[in-house]
Amino acid sequence: MAASSPAPTQSLLAVLLLLFLSLAHAQELTSRPKPKAILLPVRKESATLQYTTTIRQRTPLVPVKLTVDLGAKSPWVNCQGGYVSSTYKPVLCGSKFCQLALFNSCSSTCYQPRPEPGCNNNTCGQYESDPFIPTAYYGELSTDAAVLRSTDGKNPGRTVSVPGGIVFTCGFDPLTQKLAKNAKGMLGLGRSGISLPSVLSSAFGFPNKFGMCLSSTRSRGVIIFGDGPYFLQPGKEVSQYLTYTPLIPNPVSTAVLAFLDEPSWDYFINVTGIKVNGKAVSLNPALLKINDAGNGGTKLSTVNPYTLMETSIYRAVMKAFLAEGKYLKRVSSVKPFEYCFNTTGVGSTRVGPAVPQIELLLGGSSWIIFGANSMVYVGNSGETMCLGIVDGGTDARTSIVIGGHQLEDNLVQVDMVNKRLGFTSSLLFYQTTCANFNFTVAA
Repeated sequence: MAASSPAPTQSLLAVLLLLFLSLAHAQELTSRPKPKAILLPVRKESATLQYTTTIRQRTPLVPVKLTVDLGAKSPWVNCQGGYVSSTYKPVLCGSKFCQLALFNSCSSTCYQPRPEPGCNNNTCGQYESDPFIPTAYYGELSTDAAVLRSTDGKNPGRTVSVPGGIVFTCGFDPLTQKLAKNAKGMLGLGRSGISLPSVLSSAFGFPNKFGMCLSSTRSRGVIIFGDGPYFLQPGKEVSQYLTYTPLIPNPVSTAVLAFLDEPSWDYFINVTGIKVNGKAVSLNPALLKINDAGNGGTKLSTVNPYTLMETSIYRAVMKAFLAEGKYLKRVSSVKPFEYCFNTTGVGSTRVGPAVPQIELLLGGSSWIIFGANSMVYVGNSGETMCLGIVDGGTDARTSIVIGGHQLEDNLVQVDMVNKRLGFTSSLLFYQTTCANFNFTVAA
């Protein structure tokens, strides 16, 4: 006897029930308020000194570890071998994201038997680079689903899907060879229309701002996209300590490889001078400005572990530091540092070892680099510390690059709404650190 089919009424009811549940779920998702801010935890990898984070991307979701690049135009992810997602979409030529990318080309040279992530025709192309090699590859601009954690500035909140997904470029295996262990790409936070801050701002409707707080320890630091607050234990709202200085555009790209007439996506500030222990250092003022070729000036970087200074600036600052630190006992250099000292007899303060303070003048304000950010302990004995500033060479493209070590335990806010950079100098001054964000999920 043949099996009986469900009664037509039962089938109709089942279909109606599924439709009702789907509509109810969709209504629940659309009725949820948009998050006011998005949270990413950041760790410092001791082997590479890179700052990394993990996002959940694709369908089905996969955790993707990325190295944070403060000045990169857009994120890039390795699409070579094993990128599987039902929500992957290449960005088509002439589309909104392709236009936001500004300088791009249209690719029509994919010769694979069938389209796949990283190889589609009529797509927007970008050059993506690994600054640690350094080299660049041409890749396909794409979007894919992503789920991130919201925050109220005090704790992590609920997870949210990014409407329209995140924008990234498909990279290739060679670009990952110098990245942190298991990293699959880089998280671009630069000042372009397709960087992660811009995409999240557009997707969720919050201001195009983000606060970055890098931890100096193995504990997690934090990046919060959107406006503050920024609470660090014990209950300190640290945005109250921010001082602001204008962000300066550089009209010429500083990337490894760029399209003609492409601007720099890095964040530059206008350092007008340097003091050591309050005494002005004699510098060539022309080097502190960005010239017509895009050379000079001062930018922030998370891919340079230590601050770089053009040779003449470096020599002048080192001379002033040694003159003010005559009590410091020099020892043999430890690469990449030239000036190292014995820690014996050096006092300790709330903001690190008692060494001369280096002050970046910003035309009405100043960013003070205290001992915790100027000195780097080397070796395991704790007996040697080195001045964590490196000679950037006589042909340095950018005269001063403020590196990761100097950014640690400082809250830095990039505010593209008001085109300004906020900075706190050392949070140790306020008896907290960037490791003190409360990552306990709020009830």
